[in-house]
Amino acid sequence: MTLSIDQKQTFLRNIWYYAIPGRQLKAGQMFAKQLLGEPVVFGRTQGGEVFALRDICPHRAVPLSCGRLHGDEIECAYHGWRFDRTGTCTLIPALNENQDLDLSKFQVRRYPVREVQGNIWIYMSDRDRGDVEPTHEVPMVAGFEGDTYQAVVTMNFPCFIDHAVVGLMDPSHVPFVHRAWWWRTDAILTPEIKAFDPSPYGFTMRRHRLERQTFFYQLIGGDAEVEIAFSLPGVRIEQIVTNTSRVANMTVITPISETETEVTTLFYTTIGWFKPLQPLLIPFIRTFLGQDREMVVKQQIGLKYNPPLMLIRDADTQAKWYYQLRSEFIKSRAEEREFINPVKSQVLSWRS
Repeated sequence: MTLSIDQKQTFLRNIWYYAIPGRQLKAGQMFAKQLLGEPVVFGRTQGGEVFALRDICPHRAVPLSCGRLHGDEIECAYHGWRFDRTGTCTLIPALNENQDLDLSKFQVRRYPVREVQGNIWIYMSDRDRGDVEPTHEVPMVAGFEGDTYQAVVTMNFPCFIDHAVVGLMDPSHVPFVHRAWWWRTDAILTPEIKAFDPSPYGFTMRRHRLERQTFFYQLIGGDAEVEIAFSLPGVRIEQIVTNTSRVANMTVITPISETETEVTTLFYTTIGWFKPLQPLLIPFIRTFLGQDREMVVKQQIGLKYNPPLMLIRDADTQAKWYYQLRSEFIKSRAEEREFINPVKSQVLSWRS
C-alpha cells in the first residue's frame, strides 16, 4: 500500500523554533539570522537577558544588526534611532526639543524568546504584532533539567523543512546511507518491531533494548536502551541509557527559507570523558550528519520535476504521521481550537 504526498510548502506558525545555541550570543552583542524567510536580530543585554526583533529599522529599512547595542537598546547605524528590547522606539536624535512626537508609534516587531538548557528558542507567530505570547513551553531534554549541552553541530541542508524532517525520522535508510566502521559496515537488514505512542505535538517510540550494539553504544557503556520522541515543528530527542551512563541527543530542524533548512544536533550526557574528547568526536558527528545532507542534495535533483512522493507502510508511517500532525496543527490554529493528535498507539515493523 502506498500514499501519495503532495504538500504545499508553508511554514508552521504559532510554534517554537530552535534559534541559536546560547553560547553563540555573548552579553552586549547582537546576532542576525533569517528564520522562516524573516530577518531577525537577537541581542543579549549586559544583564544576560535575550531578546529578538525584526531586523529592519522602520525609518529607512537599514538592518538594525548593522548598528550598535547600547545597554538594553539597539541604535540604528543610519540615523541613530533607538529601540528597546520590546521593539519600542525610545530616541530619534534628529528631533528638536520642541517637536512633540509620540515615539511609541514607531514599533519594530518583537519575537518572544526563551533560553532553556543552553538553547535560545523563538516563537514565530502569524501576526506582525509583538504582543502574541505562547501558550505552550519550549521542548526540554528530560533528565538534564538545568544543564547545558556538551557538544553541538549545525549544518545547512538545501531543501524545504519537510524533506529534512522526513529524512530525520526515516528508520530504513541507515544501513545504506550511514555505512562506517564505527557505525555499520554492512547492509544486512534485520527485522525491527517498535511500539509507538502519541505525545505532545508528536509521537514517541517506547524505550527498548537495542539488538544491534554498535561500537558507539559499546563505547558509552553497553547494553543500551533507547527512547526516541518527535514533536512539531521538527524536534527529535533520543535518550540512550546504558549500564553506566545516559546520553541524550536533541536534533532540531529550523527553516531558514523555502530552499534552506538548518539542522542542529546537540548532546547532553553524564559521561565524564565526553567533554575533553569532544574535539575528536565532533568530526564523527559531522560525518554522520553530512551523510544525510548529501542524500538531501541528491534528492533535490529529482524534486525539480515535482514528482508525487510515495510512502509505504510501515517503514514510512512516521513520515505519514508528520504530515498528519502538520495538517492538524494548521487546522487547529486556523479554527482556534485545541490540537487533536492524530497518532494512535500502535506497533510498527520494518527491516533495517
